[in-house]
Amino acid sequence: MAELLSTRVRRITMAGAAACLAPLLLQLPPSLAWPLAALAIVAYTVNRRWPTGLKVVLALGMTGFVFAAFGFSVGRDTGMALLATLLAIKPSETRSARDARSLLGFSLFAPFAALLQDQGPVTLVVCALGIAVLLAALATLAESATSPSAGDPLRRRGRKVAGQLLLALPLALAAFWLFPRLATPLWGLPENALNAQGLGEEMTPDDWVDLFGDDSPALSVRFLDTPPARSELYWRTQVLWRFDGRTWSDGLGKLAYPTSPPRAAAREIRYEATMEPTNRRYVVLLDAPLEAPEESSLLIDGTAVANVPVSRTWRYLGRSATRVQPPANLPDGLRRLALQLPADLNPRTRALAAQWMTEAGGDPRRVVDRALDWISAEFSYSLTVPPTGRHGVDEFLFENQVGFCQHFSSSFVVLMRAAGIPSRVVIGYAGGARNPFGDFWTVRNMDAHAWTEVWLDGAGWVRVDPTAAVAPDRVLDTLQDRQRSGALGPAALRPLQDIADWVRRSWTESVLSFDAQKQSRMLQSFGVEELDPYQLGALFAAGIALIGALTLWYLMRGQPASRDPLVAAWLAFTRRLRRAGLAKQPSEPPLSFGRRLSAALPARSAELESLSRRYAAGRYARGGLPDEEVRRLIAELRAFRPGKPPRPTGESR
Repeated sequence: MAELLSTRVRRITMAGAAACLAPLLLQLPPSLAWPLAALAIVAYTVNRRWPTGLKVVLALGMTGFVFAAFGFSVGRDTGMALLATLLAIKPSETRSARDARSLLGFSLFAPFAALLQDQGPVTLVVCALGIAVLLAALATLAESATSPSAGDPLRRRGRKVAGQLLLALPLALAAFWLFPRLATPLWGLPENALNAQGLGEEMTPDDWVDLFGDDSPALSVRFLDTPPARSELYWRTQVLWRFDGRTWSDGLGKLAYPTSPPRAAAREIRYEATMEPTNRRYVVLLDAPLEAPEESSLLIDGTAVANVPVSRTWRYLGRSATRVQPPANLPDGLRRLALQLPADLNPRTRALAAQWMTEAGGDPRRVVDRALDWISAEFSYSLTVPPTGRHGVDEFLFENQVGFCQHFSSSFVVLMRAAGIPSRVVIGYAGGARNPFGDFWTVRNMDAHAWTEVWLDGAGWVRVDPTAAVAPDRVLDTLQDRQRSGALGPAALRPLQDIADWVRRSWTESVLSFDAQKQSRMLQSFGVEELDPYQLGALFAAGIALIGALTLWYLMRGQPASRDPLVAAWLAFTRRLRRAGLAKQPSEPPLSFGRRLSAALPARSAELESLSRRYAAGRYARGGLPDEEVRRLIAELRAFRPGKPPRPTGESR
């Protein structure tokens, strides 16, 4: 039967497993991470055998809970959650050294899985700390196998682990700097079952309340030209055309409508954007975009879609204009789509729109201006809104008259379409904050915004933001109010948030965006001109070979003297025998060496066999020797003098 782990060794083993599990839990939704963390704490702290039935029930129950949390869809995040579940339950059956080694080896998968989701600096630091603690746990486990009562102090063990990680750093840097950067990856990652963050594919009034409380970055931008006015910072993601009475969706078939880039009618603006992963295909661009970034396409409604879902931090160049030249006309198919409304909903809105269009003499501009004047005079802005029923637009326009951007944009487009004016909803972000530490702008998820565009003959699609028409004295509840009240975090922490944004953007620019062009520029600074992939591969192999050779030389250049007094006494004993002509072979075990010494020095054979046998027992046998016996053995090894070895038989005098 395997010997049980001591309390000290089990505690350190559990610390290593927990440190590796932590970065994985940080990537999961809180509703799933907290139950898994609680289960892991119980399994890590309760040092007793769990019934098999209980473990089976926990495994099946947590697996079902994971799949339910991800909508019974399989993705990269689902696999990570299942891995975290297994790591949370595994300690319940960790009893022996073999179990501990299995747990620690299995735990190494967790940091690597976490890095598949996020490669930011915080995740990297947490993963590196987890691996360091796990290596220290493995060292403790190895020490306990030979000397259960011994063990280096925690500080000394930490220095050993730090040295091992530093020893691996040159190889890691050589691989990062010299490995050939491919235009396309050799393999891809499966998509997540749940989208990471950001705007969805649809818009329903009231469904952005949680998003308004999310202050994590969605986009960071460095303008290469003079930045536009803050009132012009509209960041376009998607255009929504189809309305079912409550929810707006695309309905255009984006991939079927590619278009040639528009031409600028006003000042062009160039910028460099870093977009956070969303696991969706939309690209965030400053309104109005003139072209799509690489690996994406610009569509007829002014939005851009990426070739593949944005599953990693993406850095790209953008080019926009404050105004573009309008198309000559609106195609009939798009006009019909931009006027589509459910036939049996919101009768009061339809009647009002028809009345206004008649009174305006068929002039769409007068209808737009009249709607904005109405909003300015009678409507209020608030994040706290009453619920609406089947005729939601009627209730908003004629009864509640309070809401936020989703309510205003949705109702405004319905009103315009009812008047015969082609219109559509645009979702994205508005505004942003300039970061004083890095001279860039940060757009957060809480900056999500919805506005409208109406088609006016001769002017094309014109942006109209009905939310901005609300009179200042009718703004009842804003994000700034919630920030000041502490609902979104203390405003005093804003400088720390700016520093964190600056660190993350710098990390993205220097590490995550290290591509083939940057690699080529780095090599050119050392006098190496442009290399083809084969030459770069040869350079990578040569660099790895050189660093590997230096690492092996460092490891094999000679071991420092042992700090163990017993080993030091034995090494001194073997050196004296070597000087006397009785050298110990490097691979020769102590007992074999003792038998050879007994044959060479028969007069002292009993003493030599005793010394070698007791040393082997003290050094390698389970439990070792009593402390008093170890001290006596050390004294005898230090005092031994071999004298002149006997002359071989038959040798002349």
